[in-house]
Amino acid sequence: MLVTIILGLVVATSIAGMNAVPGRLNDDCPNCADETISSRTTKWTMPLLKLGEKRYYLGIFFKANWYKAAQYCRYHGMHLVSISSQEENDKLEKHIKDFGLGHEHFWTSGTDQGVEGAFFWMANGWPITFENWNAGEPNNFRYENGEEEDCLELWNRDSKGLKWNDSPCSFETFFVCEV
Repeated sequence: MLVTIILGLVVATSIAGMNAVPGRLNDDCPNCADETISSRTTKWTMPLLKLGEKRYYLGIFFKANWYKAAQYCRYHGMHLVSISSQEENDKLEKHIKDFGLGHEHFWTSGTDQGVEGAFFWMANGWPITFENWNAGEPNNFRYENGEEEDCLELWNRDSKGLKWNDSPCSFETFFVCEV
């Protein structure tokens, strides 16, 4: 039943986008992106939110580990999100909260799998310069099974907003893609 509803939403969005004004999916979503290739087809069949120069997709229909989330984004021509400013972080947080999901975890492309403690954005290869860590993070906590925390997530741990946390890459959660 859930698959039917989701599929129906994607099809309805695609059909609605065929008659939309270029640059918008429809009047109900003025910030959603629509890159029209021709009058009958669109490049994106997924609802993308335009915030500044980037477009974002919230992966909220299933939870995935960091690798599967990255694979899903790449399959759809995107990357896991990289966050370069407090303004970008705040806009994403507002959008996530507007969906009623401010209490959830969301993968980003941040990782320190190459060198412990040296976080970078997998989406573009750049070292992380802007930071918004939860207090005491990153801490590279080691679990009983030996797994350590090497992937960066957004998480409202202390009801202080969506801040950053390092988490085991195998943890299954929602994610944010960007294009």
